[in-house]
Amino acid sequence: MIATKPLDLRSNLKKYMDYAFRGEPVVIARPKNENVVIVSEKEYNELQKAKKNAEYLAKLDKSYEELKSGRTITLSMEELEAMEADDYKPIEKILAFKNNERK
Repeated sequence: MIATKPLDLRSNLKKYMDYAFRGEPVVIARPKNENVVIVSEKEYNELQKAKKNAEYLAKLDKSYEELKSGRTITLSMEELEAMEADDYKPIEKILAFKNNERK
């Protein structure tokens, strides 16, 4: 990781962009520790993908915990298809599940 100040960055922007492109993050030190990091687009995309994967895995973990504790509901395909209707009203099974969740 390379660190620099804004003045040096302005004077040598191409050099620091080349560092980032080659996979070396560049930290621009700013007052009040409000630093900024320059990374390549490839590295940025990998970070975003990792973040989304972590969020997805957290959702799976939460769902698994809900399943283990019995906080789930099972619906038939017909019940699911009925939910698509514009005039859908929740069936008793769903209302009872929601009431149990609030307790």
